[in-house]
Amino acid sequence: MRALTILESKAFELTVCRLCHQLIEDHGHLGGTALIGLQPRGVLLARRLRKELVRITGEKDILYGELDITFHRDDFRHRAVPAIPAATDLDFSVEGRRVVLIDDVLFTGRSIRAGLDALLAFGRPRSVELMVLIDRRFSRELPIQPDFVGRHVDSIDGQHVTVEWKETDGQDRVLLNPVAR
Repeated sequence: MRALTILESKAFELTVCRLCHQLIEDHGHLGGTALIGLQPRGVLLARRLRKELVRITGEKDILYGELDITFHRDDFRHRAVPAIPAATDLDFSVEGRRVVLIDDVLFTGRSIRAGLDALLAFGRPRSVELMVLIDRRFSRELPIQPDFVGRHVDSIDGQHVTVEWKETDGQDRVLLNPVAR
């Protein structure tokens, strides 16, 4: 059985643009807002959002960072392959700011929980919101819900959502891969 395309390139682009407009509508001026992408795949969405927000608003000083969650995950000691951390790049204080954590796919909620733990090591934000491209809403293991969602995907156990990016995979699209047999 072949993978099902959930978002093709044009719909992918429109979804990212819509997420930007929702953020602008909710936050207005983005001066007190910090966009933080979760490593590894959330940073690809965060970079795209930042680029699009600069284009839409003309604001060039949007705070942006990348956060590694490797050693905050509850499963990093239980993996067959040792965890390899990615770079954390936060050159500003999150203290008192509105932070938008950004990830590509929200599945069980464990990565987001790890992101919250990692974020708090950098200060106490005024608020934290969650933006995801794909929300697999019926797969949650933790009580975490996104504030901004590109697309909801209902899937069954064993299916896998793959987000492909033009920058790394040659094209923008989201696939729902079938259950492996």
